[in-house]
Amino acid sequence: MKIEHFALQVPDPITMADWYAKHLGCSIARAGGEPAHMRFLKDSSGSVMVELYRNPKVAVPDYATMDPLLIHLAFLSNRPADDRDRLVAAGARVVDDLVTTPLGDQLIMLRDPWHVALQLVHRAAPMLA
Repeated sequence: MKIEHFALQVPDPITMADWYAKHLGCSIARAGGEPAHMRFLKDSSGSVMVELYRNPKVAVPDYATMDPLLIHLAFLSNRPADDRDRLVAAGARVVDDLVTTPLGDQLIMLRDPWHVALQLVHRAAPMLA
């Protein structure tokens, strides 16, 4: 089986999806209206999707108080420091700055303007085709 998407209950799926499209290279594969305003976002490869929605049946998690190690979206980056600076200028904030792991991967942890944790990762050896 192949994972089709991962879903996040968020405070403002419309504005958030637009920000992800503009600043993270995502595209909106499908959009819905009331009540949840769901947005399915494809990454730049077109093979991974994230659903952003706000279903009134449940509360939005308090992402600001959640440790990024509990949940984060990781984006491949050829130049993590440059992408960090660009995303910070667009409203993200740095949680953990650039580190290099023992395997040689470079990682930066950010929060988007809605406090969802975003990881920028440059793999020393690619893990996906």
